[in-house]
Amino acid sequence: MIGYLEGKLLKKEGDRILVLANQVGYEVLLPAFVMETFHGKSIGDAISLNIYYHQTEKQPKPVLIGFNLDAEKEFFLHFISVEAIGPLKAVKALNMPVREIARAIEAKDAAALKNLKGIGERTALKIVASLSGKMEKFVLIRKEEEPPGVVPDVANQVYEVLVSQLGHKPLDAKRMINEAMKRNVHIETPEELFDEVYRGERNK
Repeated sequence: MIGYLEGKLLKKEGDRILVLANQVGYEVLLPAFVMETFHGKSIGDAISLNIYYHQTEKQPKPVLIGFNLDAEKEFFLHFISVEAIGPLKAVKALNMPVREIARAIEAKDAAALKNLKGIGERTALKIVASLSGKMEKFVLIRKEEEPPGVVPDVANQVYEVLVSQLGHKPLDAKRMINEAMKRNVHIETPEELFDEVYRGERNK
């Protein structure tokens, strides 16, 4: 059974990614809150995931579900213990960060839980009844943050130009972008990021 994967990002599409590990490509489903953290990642990047492995008689084809943190996977196990919530339904439902869902459960806020995809009032009440009092740990999960002022698409656009048009190696391009964003946290457009990258390289 697969519990952890480490490799290179081969493809991103919809709710899943393809990971190359030991010359084998693994398709991994990602809940929306995990997929959001991959917006800034590029093909070829080294990645690692904690994996929930799902296979049953009704679901004979193995399904891999990925998480950045072991605590996120642990929360997932709690979540699918609720009646009528299976792993595949849970993957689609988790469109909010775990810390926010955990906070709503502890506050017995069924209305907030109805914002989860596919979760109606009845199921939201079941989630509260089943998991309330067990979520304190997950409220403390760190908040994933993008560099201030920079949208992932902006960094991606500049990265693609540096690598595909200007001939930089992927690692060098990422370094140049990261250094530029640290120097100027107020960048909002590709043009501003290009200018900052240029300034940094010119001064070396």
